Amino acid sequence: MSELHYEKATFAGGCFWCMVQPFDEQPGIIDIQSGFMGGHIDRPTYEQVKSGESGHYEVVQITFEPSTFPYEKLLSLYWPQIDPTDPDGQFHDRGPQYRTAIFYHNNQQKNAAEESKQQLEVSGRFETPVVTEILKAGSFFRAEEYHQDFYKKKPKEYKTDREISGRDEFIQTNWRE
Repeated sequence: MSELHYEKATFAGGCFWCMVQPFDEQPGIIDIQSGFMGGHIDRPTYEQVKSGESGHYEVVQITFEPSTFPYEKLLSLYWPQIDPTDPDGQFHDRGPQYRTAIFYHNNQQKNAAEESKQQLEVSGRFETPVVTEILKAGSFFRAEEYHQDFYKKKPKEYKTDREISGRDEFIQTNWRE
């Protein structure tokens, strides 16, 4: 019997509360953590990141089993959760901490992310440039416990936040096939 091999994938897609549920409970997804990456403060708090001064992105870090759920499948699930053309945040969440980015953990992920971005750019789906960055993963800092699985812990608050954010309307308008 072969030993399972796990990898990490890290995505910034605006508010991390809205980025957990699309990936959760998929076969081959082992764990999803909300947290922060890319800034200049060691072990930042949510308040430091929310201020926009820490340089961090809000991210989800996904542990996955690539033979069951390949990285390319994660990418195809990631893109339709975001507005990849917005350089200043996502939906009603504004500021550098809410920008979009794919943080790669190895060269295979980097190449796959660059290829998927290129495919999106030439698809003609959007009239403005795709600005989602592809960056080397750095230190991941797990957000406070109350942010983990927020959509399960506080379903009413989560639903209200999604409704007022404009995310679902954007997804319906721009990503339905």
